[in-house]
Amino acid sequence: MRSKKAVKNIITSLLQQLVSIICGLIVPRAIIGAFGSNVNGLVASITQFLGYITLLEAGIGPVIKSVLYKPIAKKNKPEIERILKASQKFFRAISGIFVIYLIVLCFIYPNIVSSEYDAMFTISLILIIAISTFAEYFFGMVYRLFLQAEQKTYVVSNIQILTTILNTILVVILIKLSANIQIVKLGSASIFVLRPILQNIYVKKKYKITLKNAQDDYKLKQKWDGLAQHIAAVIHGNTDIAILTIFMGTVEVSVYSVYAYVITGIKNIVQAITNGVNASFGDMIAKKEKETLNKSFKTFELFYFTLVTIVYSITMIMILPFVQVYTKGITDANYYRPLFAILITLAEFIWAIRLPYNGLTLTAGHFKETRKGAWIEAGTNIVISLILVFKFGIVGVAIGTLVAMAIRTVEFMYHTSKYILERKQKENIKRVLIIFIETLIIVPIGFFISGYITMNSYLSWLALAIIVGVVSCIVTIGINAIIYKKDLRGLAQMTKRVLKREN
Repeated sequence: MRSKKAVKNIITSLLQQLVSIICGLIVPRAIIGAFGSNVNGLVASITQFLGYITLLEAGIGPVIKSVLYKPIAKKNKPEIERILKASQKFFRAISGIFVIYLIVLCFIYPNIVSSEYDAMFTISLILIIAISTFAEYFFGMVYRLFLQAEQKTYVVSNIQILTTILNTILVVILIKLSANIQIVKLGSASIFVLRPILQNIYVKKKYKITLKNAQDDYKLKQKWDGLAQHIAAVIHGNTDIAILTIFMGTVEVSVYSVYAYVITGIKNIVQAITNGVNASFGDMIAKKEKETLNKSFKTFELFYFTLVTIVYSITMIMILPFVQVYTKGITDANYYRPLFAILITLAEFIWAIRLPYNGLTLTAGHFKETRKGAWIEAGTNIVISLILVFKFGIVGVAIGTLVAMAIRTVEFMYHTSKYILERKQKENIKRVLIIFIETLIIVPIGFFISGYITMNSYLSWLALAIIVGVVSCIVTIGINAIIYKKDLRGLAQMTKRVLKREN
């Protein structure tokens, strides 16, 4: 049953990310074409600054899920409602804090870009973009976390697919009708408000969850550890655009954001895979099935790292040609940044390597134990980026991100292997070394092939992507088949079991 749910979650999450990637490329390109790189950079920057408030939510989110696994496994509805009641109080408090943060941002942020935009223009965009974020905290966050812990991430994904498609259609229509950017973003906000409302309705109808009369005495343990850890993570994740906004201007932010759209799309696809199985691992931990956990995680590692190596090797080769085609005809900014493209892709590749270990650590509730590493990562990124941005610009912040990612990845791999899986560290070293070798083989071959194809359309880009993809698959799967024969058999057996259950 767990395997079936995990597969369903992964498939729908991947579909959601595919839709997000496609729509996430259509919308910004339409905004750049209609309003210019400056406005696109402003929208990206505002969205990022509003994203800082998520440090309050996502820090507690993994904590809530980690304590929900046990009562869900035991079908203890009163305990589930107690946890959700405590969680609802927390998120309602965040909604109030968010309003205060919004007011402060409206006073401070226009001064950062005052030379480029009228203050009321900027403030109106801040308020409009903030609508959906407020609604998520106030109406739907508790129910989204419950569905994820219940191993029903696919419900959340289906709602997001629907709203993402509706938003893209509405944005394109409004731009065709010559609506201004405020009307366009207001249309988006109205669509995204549907997400928390639909999640709320589904949970109440399906599970008969009622929080009104639930006991109001549950104390969320480790919430401050989770919050502190995620504050650091959000600071790290938002450092690049914040520094570029302050020191380099919105045009550089627009350049960064175009590459980030691609990287974030790939990142979300990869994260969808781990999100689809984390609840299954949480169920194993709650039931103390240690042997099953180790065996399942090892099998998942093989599947995951094979996919990640293929995906990020292709991305490293194809991201620059894609941006060239994507920004063809745009002359108000230089989007051709080859060194930045490689560095930012490599940084996210390293992030992707740590993701299964990160997920397992948080699922097990090890927030306090890994808190310091989060602050080291954030501090490293800020310091290096601030030092290098003046001399190297956008490349400098990419270097800061790369170094910080590497430090945190090593920590998560070490902690998970020693304290949760209780296995030798040489397993991690072996995995990373093989990934490194495979990438070193694929990338030079891909760059060599790309030199023979003229990149002037999406069709030529697609042709190159297919060729590079075939090469990447042959190299990665071929090497893994030789080195991981036993693990490959385990993966094949698990796949057969899942398919039989589906039938």
